[in-house]
Amino acid sequence: QVQLVESGGGLVQSGGSLRLSCAASGSIISIKNMAWYRQAPGKQRELVAAITSGGSTNYADSVKGRFTISRDNAKNTVSLQMASLKPEDTAVYICNAQSLVVPSYRYLEVWGQGTLVTVSS
Repeated sequence: QVQLVESGGGLVQSGGSLRLSCAASGSIISIKNMAWYRQAPGKQRELVAAITSGGSTNYADSVKGRFTISRDNAKNTVSLQMASLKPEDTAVYICNAQSLVVPSYRYLEVWGQGTLVTVSS
């Protein structure tokens, strides 16, 4: 099995920056896409940013120009650099990865526990 562990959350003032990291461990064969989602209190989980194994990225409109997703395929890690943070960015940020499993050779969605980011006004 593959596990994801996030780190880097915390409290930051509006306009500040924060960097989240997520490390995959366990029986890793291959990881395709990696992503960050977030879930604010009382709201549905939403995609924040995603990155393919080739480095192509996709961002939610609300974070474009402020957040940057990156990954290290050799270390099986993904990071989210967040800048110009706003109070509405407050949420639990959850790491996601698509991990290849055998013998089916299908990709399984794996989720981390999440890390809380709080942006004060």
